[in-house]
Amino acid sequence: MSDQSYALFETAIGTCAIAWRPRGINAVQLPMGGMTQIRTRMQQRYAGISEAEPPQHVQRVIDRIKALLAGQPDDLSDIDLDLDGVSAFQRGVYDIARRIPPGRTLTYGDIAKQLGGVELSREVGQALGRNPCPIVVPCHRVLAAGNKPGGFSANGGVDTKLKMLAIEGAAVNYTPSLFD
Repeated sequence: MSDQSYALFETAIGTCAIAWRPRGINAVQLPMGGMTQIRTRMQQRYAGISEAEPPQHVQRVIDRIKALLAGQPDDLSDIDLDLDGVSAFQRGVYDIARRIPPGRTLTYGDIAKQLGGVELSREVGQALGRNPCPIVVPCHRVLAAGNKPGGFSANGGVDTKLKMLAIEGAAVNYTPSLFD
């Protein structure tokens, strides 16, 4: 039996899921089709996880995520995360990303420079691609060089990233080209 549970919840961008352990939130799943797909994804990602009614402290996190995705600014930086199994480098990337306020962005290079050098930009992108807690760790606020959207591993890809940035009022000058 796992000490990890999850719950589904509706947002302005679709059905999401959140998972928690006794020490904090350890996963957020962005929309991916519907409830059945999200339940399957959570079971695949976390062996032995069970769906449960969220305790009050998790429900408060859900309410804040829903409000953020409805356009109410909240940086969510005070939410306790349980990131067991995440490397020190990834934690560094996530800590910096969590300090980006809604409506603002940084680039992969900006974060890489804070961690030791712009040559770490690719590793920063890879760490964000493995982010277990999107929205709470706002990887959508990190852009590629030239303020291009870069990648986004959530369902819907860059369109979802751009939608989330638009909800937060971030100015992203992006026109897709054949070469993106």
